[in-house]
Amino acid sequence: MTRRRDEVDQIVDAWRRERGDLDVEPLQVLSRISRLARLLDQARGAAFADHDLDGWEFDVLSALRRVGSPYELSPGALIQQTLVTSGTMTNRVDRLEKRGFVRRRPAPNDRRGVLVQLTDSGRAVVDDAMVELLDHERELLSNLSGRDRDRVASALRTLLSAVENRSEE
Repeated sequence: MTRRRDEVDQIVDAWRRERGDLDVEPLQVLSRISRLARLLDQARGAAFADHDLDGWEFDVLSALRRVGSPYELSPGALIQQTLVTSGTMTNRVDRLEKRGFVRRRPAPNDRRGVLVQLTDSGRAVVDDAMVELLDHERELLSNLSGRDRDRVASALRTLLSAVENRSEE
């Protein structure tokens, strides 16, 4: 069976030709992940656009939705889950609040603290977008067997853990 070649194979071949002294094997995995991430981001953007959402809006709303009732987190917890800065999160919460998807409320145990809470309209839009996203992503994975999906997920979990641990050093 002939293995199908892709753009990354061409990139790796070109580097090998031009710089035979370099070990370019990491490109085999990481360039594919990078390209895949960009393509998936574009595909997710299209799914979210159907619900008049940007990807970052979905990220914040889904973080609130996943936590369960009463669907609220501190800005610090949102920062941790979405990997953005404090200033970026403040801006995002402001914009989501203007759209009526979240509201701020005082933290009950911290006079200076605030909680960001998902509104009913925020919950409805994130739930609808999630259904469409999962339908789309299920279709993208349809050419992989369940066993292959498990293997890919396991390998990516291992890689992600190593990269996250390295970035914490």
